[in-house]
Amino acid sequence: MSGCIALVVAGGRGTRMGGATPKQYRPLGGRALIRHSLEAFARHPGVDAVRAVIHPDDRPLYDAAAHGLELLAPCHGGKERQDSVRLGLESLAALAPERVLIHDAARPFVDAATIARVIAALDDAPAAIAALPVADTLKRGSAGRVQATVEREGLWRAQTPQGFHYLAILAAHRAAAGAALTDDAAVAERAGITVQLVPASEENFKVTSEDDFRRAERLVGGSGEQRVATGFDVHRFGPGDKVMLCGLAVPHSHGLVGHSDADVGLHALTDALLGTVGAGDIGSHFPPGDPQWKAAPSERFLRHAAALVAARGATIVNVDLTIICERPKVGPHRNAMAARVADILGIAVERVSVKATTTDGLGFTGRGEGISAQAVATIRLPTAL
Repeated sequence: MSGCIALVVAGGRGTRMGGATPKQYRPLGGRALIRHSLEAFARHPGVDAVRAVIHPDDRPLYDAAAHGLELLAPCHGGKERQDSVRLGLESLAALAPERVLIHDAARPFVDAATIARVIAALDDAPAAIAALPVADTLKRGSAGRVQATVEREGLWRAQTPQGFHYLAILAAHRAAAGAALTDDAAVAERAGITVQLVPASEENFKVTSEDDFRRAERLVGGSGEQRVATGFDVHRFGPGDKVMLCGLAVPHSHGLVGHSDADVGLHALTDALLGTVGAGDIGSHFPPGDPQWKAAPSERFLRHAAALVAARGATIVNVDLTIICERPKVGPHRNAMAARVADILGIAVERVSVKATTTDGLGFTGRGEGISAQAVATIRLPTAL
């Protein structure tokens, strides 16, 4: 087999959370925690097969959690996580994948866009990891007192999946056996392998404590508040040979007129997301009279709105967009548009809907004078503790 295989590492005991059942098999939203990770990789178009690495005592729990999924048979892990990963890699030797993704089962909210970014980075680098830049001020402490402030510039929080060219990471793990390194990227670094950083998601956190588990339950709908808001935008046609729609340049006989790149779809989505957290509209954040936004890519506006949602601790449940025009035809580009929106927002593509309709020749869109778009966004806000 060539291609890409995902290893979901679940060999630990989860002792920090207590209880008789290892945390990876505790129910989360009606399914075992590990199943969320298994499903994310099993349904991803860039992943050819998935294998879990489990504790020998957990096979009945694993079989129940994985029931109905098309997966490779699990293999047994070792005493430490690094041992489990090495054994998982060894188990893939007969399949000879070109690439391997290594993911902690205790990160149940990995999204399709993050997985895709790690896979894509392996086109140009031998290793890539999902990571987030450190935003908090860091302190070094001892005996409960601050000893120094640590410079955070250039520091990143590593997540999984971590992706590698298979033969290189297998050799690196064999060489590092017994070294007790903290993650697979550290194993790669020790072997002199260059590791690429790719954007991750705040939702992709690791469940290690009861507080983490309560947070996870809120994200899957155990508690929290849902909000829905709409957005609407219009741009008229002008000179040009393409229009920007949902972050894509679509060839057309005219362009769209606007202070930015006039992406009517992303503008409507931006207003919808801003509306979910009561943050005004696109014009209040990016005034059309401000020269810095002239010809600006509209994905900057949408990323800003998504960041405001995330700052509230909220999760984007789904976004739904309808583009209204006679021309250009949206159908041939619909899937690519949905994928682009998902990438900008850092959510799974199945949470994005892009549709198109006409007005049967009526009104300004029917006369071919421009394009309009309407959007609906749904978010989930956590319940205050």
